[in-house]
Amino acid sequence: MRLYTFALTGAVLVSASVEFRRRAELPVARPNDNTHPAGMLREGILTLDLEARRTRWNPDGDSLPGLDVEAFAEVGHAPSAPGPLVRVPVGTEMRFRVRNTLAADTLTFHVPSRIAALAAARGSAAPGTDSLVLAPGASGELRIRATRPGSYLYHANGRTALDRVLRLRGLLAGAIIVDPAGAPPPRDRVLVLLDVVDSLNTYDVPLTRREVMAVNGRSWPHTERLTHTVGDTVRWRVLNASPAVHPMHLHGFYFRVDEFDGAPAAVQASLIPGRMAVTERMAPFTSMQLTWVPERAGNWLFHCHFQAHAAPHRPLGMISSQTMTKHEDHARTGMGGLVMGVLVRPRPGERSLPVTSRTGAAGTGTGVTPDAPRRALRLVAVRDSGFPDSLPSLHFRLEERATGRQATAHPGFSPTIELARGEPVSISVVNQLGEALSVHWHGIELESYFDGVAGFSGSRSRLAPLIALRDSFEARFTPPRSGTFIYHSHVDEVRQHRAGLVGALIVRDAPIGSAPIDEHLFFIKSARGSVDAFPMEINGDVDPDTLVLQVGRPYRFRFISLSVTSPNATVFLTARPDSSLANLRDTMLVRWRPLAKDGADLPESQRTLQPATQVVAIGETHDVEFVPLRRGALRLEVRPPSLGRLTVRVPIRVE
Repeated sequence: MRLYTFALTGAVLVSASVEFRRRAELPVARPNDNTHPAGMLREGILTLDLEARRTRWNPDGDSLPGLDVEAFAEVGHAPSAPGPLVRVPVGTEMRFRVRNTLAADTLTFHVPSRIAALAAARGSAAPGTDSLVLAPGASGELRIRATRPGSYLYHANGRTALDRVLRLRGLLAGAIIVDPAGAPPPRDRVLVLLDVVDSLNTYDVPLTRREVMAVNGRSWPHTERLTHTVGDTVRWRVLNASPAVHPMHLHGFYFRVDEFDGAPAAVQASLIPGRMAVTERMAPFTSMQLTWVPERAGNWLFHCHFQAHAAPHRPLGMISSQTMTKHEDHARTGMGGLVMGVLVRPRPGERSLPVTSRTGAAGTGTGVTPDAPRRALRLVAVRDSGFPDSLPSLHFRLEERATGRQATAHPGFSPTIELARGEPVSISVVNQLGEALSVHWHGIELESYFDGVAGFSGSRSRLAPLIALRDSFEARFTPPRSGTFIYHSHVDEVRQHRAGLVGALIVRDAPIGSAPIDEHLFFIKSARGSVDAFPMEINGDVDPDTLVLQVGRPYRFRFISLSVTSPNATVFLTARPDSSLANLRDTMLVRWRPLAKDGADLPESQRTLQPATQVVAIGETHDVEFVPLRRGALRLEVRPPSLGRLTVRVPIRVE
C-alpha cells in the first residue's frame, strides 16, 4: 500500500511539474491601458494583424497567481488584456487580418456592423458579413469602413453552447474608437470592462464561481489610478466587453452621459440630450461616453455597483469575511474586480483645507468650517437578536440629538434619513455590530474624507478609518440639491446589504417634517437569506400591504435598488390582474412621467408621459410622477431578470 501511494503521489508530482513548465512557457498577457493604438494606418486604410493565442493572464499582478486564458495579440507583440486598441478617424477603412492559433477551437471573429456598411471579407466570410469563422490554424480578413463616430468592440467566441451563451471566449475582445474627422483625438481615456469565466483551468470549483473581473487587464487593487486636477473636464469611454450587466458608479460627483452605443433605440433616446447620473447601467457589449468635472480634491472610486463584481474575486485568492472587515488595509483586501481609484489633485497653487471629524482626525476638503452649526444625527448600527451569524439581521437606528427622537424600521431594514437642501448636517455613525463598518453616502456631493471608503477616502496624509466595534465616525456635509439618494455600508457589502445595512436618504427643499402624503418610496433589496433562493423585498417586506391612492391626485414614486441577487430589476405598473406577462406591449400598462435620475432632475425633453415600466439597476434611483385616472385595482410589480427568482408585488387600490 505504501508503494502504491508513493507511485501515485509521484505521478501527480510529475504531472504537476509538467503543467507548471507548460504554463511557464506560455506568453504573459500584458495589461492594456488603451492609450496606444495598434496597426498600421496609411492613406486612409488601417491594417491590423491579430492572432488568437493561449496565454497566461495575471490580473492581480505578476507576483500573484494567474490563470490560462485566450487573448488577442498584434503580430510581433505580446498578447494583451484587453486586445489591441483600434483608433481611427471616421472614413477609415479597417482591415482585420486574423489568425486562429488555438489548437482545438474554431472561433467566430465579430466586428459590429453598426460602425458602417461592410466593405468586403476574405478567407472564411462572404462579402457584406460582419464575422469571420476561423478553424484551428486558419486565417481570414475582414474589411469595414468606419463612417459613424463612436465606441465599439471587436470580439470572438467559440462554437460550444457555453460560448454561445457567453458570446466571448476569454479575453478575445478589444476596443474600436472612431473619432470625428478633421479634429485631433480628444483627450479621453478608454476603459474596457472584462468579466472572464476561468474555464481553461482544472480545479474543483463550479464555473459560476470562476468569474474574474478587471478593468484594462487588472483587478483592484492593481487597477490603474487615474489622476485628474480640480476643474478638469474629464472624458471617459467605458466599454463593457462582457456578457454581464455592470451598473457603473462614480463616488462624489455626477457625470453626463454623452453617448450610449449598442443599447436598444429606446434606451439611447432616453439619454439624448445627455442626462446626469452617478450610476449608469451598462448592458452586455455596450459602451458609453461620459463627461464629468472633479470639484473637490481627494481619493474617489469608480466601480461596478453589483456587489459581487467589486468583491475580491475567486479562485485567485478570495479572502475571508473576517479578514476584509477587520484588516486595517480594507481598501486593498476588502474590494476587488471592477474598481478603479481616482486621485483628484488641488489646482496648482491651491491646497486642501483640513477637515476634522468629531474624534479630531484630520481629513482634506475645501471650505469646510469645523465649528459651523450643523444639524446633529446619530446613525447606530445594531444586530437584531434571534438570527444566526450565517444569516444575520442588521439595521441602523436613527437618532436626533436636538429632539431626542429615534427612528427604526424593522429587523433587516433601516429607516429613511430626511435632510434639507443647503442645511449643514453632522451624522455620527456608531458601531454596535460586533464587526467593522463604514458608511457611504451614495450620490451625495461631499468631501472625500467623509465619502465612506475605509482606508481610501481622504488623501495620502489622512485616510478615513474603519469604524471598529463601540467606535464612531462623524460624517459632515451640506447636501447641495434635493432628490432621492442612498446610504449603505461599504464593508462586506454582499453580506451586510442583504442583512439590512441600507437605507434611503431623501433631501428636500422644504423644512424637514413628516413625509408628504403624495409620495411613496419603493426600496428594492434582497431578502435576508440565501442569495439564490429568496425573493426581493420592497421596503423590507416580501409581501407588501395594499397601497391606497386617490384618483386624479399626482404622486411621486421614488424607486431605489440595492439588491445583491442581480444587477437590475424591472418595475411595472399595470391594471392587468395577473401581470406575469406584463411588458412594453402590455396594453394595460398605465402611464407615468419620469422626473429624476440619481437625484438629478431630468431634462424637460425626457419628462414625458410613457408606459409605466422602468429598469432600476443596483445603485440607481428613479423618481416618477403618477396620476391615477380611474378607480380600480393596479399592481406594482418588481421582477428580477433571472428566471426562477420570485417577483415581489405591491397591490394598489385607487379610490
